[in-house]
Amino acid sequence: MIEAYYCKEKGYHPFLIRDGWQVAQLNYVEKHGLDDIDQIEVHNQTDEVFILFKGEAVLVEALIEQEDIHFNCQYMKPGVTYNIPAGTWHEIAMKADAEIIIVERSDTHKQDCSYLKLTVSQQQELYSRIKQQLA
Repeated sequence: MIEAYYCKEKGYHPFLIRDGWQVAQLNYVEKHGLDDIDQIEVHNQTDEVFILFKGEAVLVEALIEQEDIHFNCQYMKPGVTYNIPAGTWHEIAMKADAEIIIVERSDTHKQDCSYLKLTVSQQQELYSRIKQQLA
């Protein structure tokens, strides 16, 4: 039997969970807005795959060196698969029309997720880099 999934509600929605992995849909939600990100996250035990299928989004990699954070931003192209390796600090910035598919180990956000709050100056630097990708 063929199964089909689509979610139009805002936020993160795991919809296909099998044998230790899951597929989820992330639709724009305010905490992922271009000027709303106030933290980054890391998964130490698993990669996380992102595929943009609608709208515009920027994938953010954060390199932490002592107290400095360096942001590497990638404008996402629809239909391209992007992998964030385990141990990589990251975040995703989305325009209001963005919809993204995420593939990862099941329960990643419950069992293998750490967060780092950004300072106001780090947030401003991140927002500037995100907007450069969208220009």
